[in-house]
Amino acid sequence: MKVVFRVDASLQMGTGHVMRCLTLANELKQKNHEIVFICRELTGNLILLIKYPVLILPKNDDFQSDGLYLNWLGATQEKDAEQTIKAIPKNADLLIVDSYALDEIWHKQLRPYTKKIMVIDDLADRKHSCDILLDQSFGRQQEDYRLLVPKSCELLLGSQYALLRPEFSEWRQYSIGRRKDPVFKELLVNMGGADTDNFTEQVLKELKECDLPSDIKITVVMGETAPHLESVRNSVDTLPYKTEIKVGIDNMAEIMANADIAIGAAGSTTWERCCLGLPTIQVIIAKNQEFSAKVLANHNAVKLLAEIKEVANLLNTPTEWMSGVSTSAAKICDGMGVYKALIKF
Repeated sequence: MKVVFRVDASLQMGTGHVMRCLTLANELKQKNHEIVFICRELTGNLILLIKYPVLILPKNDDFQSDGLYLNWLGATQEKDAEQTIKAIPKNADLLIVDSYALDEIWHKQLRPYTKKIMVIDDLADRKHSCDILLDQSFGRQQEDYRLLVPKSCELLLGSQYALLRPEFSEWRQYSIGRRKDPVFKELLVNMGGADTDNFTEQVLKELKECDLPSDIKITVVMGETAPHLESVRNSVDTLPYKTEIKVGIDNMAEIMANADIAIGAAGSTTWERCCLGLPTIQVIIAKNQEFSAKVLANHNAVKLLAEIKEVANLLNTPTEWMSGVSTSAAKICDGMGVYKALIKF
């Protein structure tokens, strides 16, 4: 097949949409399908990271909208559809769309230019004209989309379809195995690839006041496009604990597997941590993260904070909750979602 992805990354929307599309693209490539990406040149984009042909839509710095997701898109749906139609290769077999700003208005305009449309979504808040829809949110039900998609649409719902890179399933057994007798010596802080609002530094400020084990090792992971990177580096230097900052890494599964606790945002990295049974203190940093974060907390698969300053309470008595959260988290996602999704194509 000729498979086209319409997806963006930016400082505002983060990196998760592109990263999960790349995971799917890599597996499709393994099956000898032809891959093309269409991306808008937004500030903080990941176009250089995409090792496939990328057709670039122009950035529009003057665009303003009352809608959050349209601002992320950088254009109206109609304009984006017009530009995508001009860019899309002829004879596309499958168009995969991953954008909170696009709905059935856009899909219907692209229908004549592809044989099938697949949507990747987390929100269940708007109508789609698609043949396949994947929502990897834990707890998502068919009923959530019944009135939002055509009756013929194939729904792939739940964290069993989480689009994780193969490295996570490869590290899963080791990671879960080492958590049978919980210890707290390695702490991972990862508040998203871009972390535009600088939650990382807020976490570090709280850690500075915590009474952590003297031999603790703290690892901070950030993306190369993170705007507050230098400020975070300065904060790391003031911590009384051994702390290392890693930027643009390619071995996240290994780092997570060897961490004892993670403090992280409630975005797509959630499923990576669950796959590895990594006990997580989770923070909601965007409205679209609320559904999954609250469901996971109700299942004791994460410790959800209302405010970052509450982190000390959990880190002062870590072994009391680590084992239970790890066991519950590991049941949420096995890391094989991309293969389960591909079977449905």
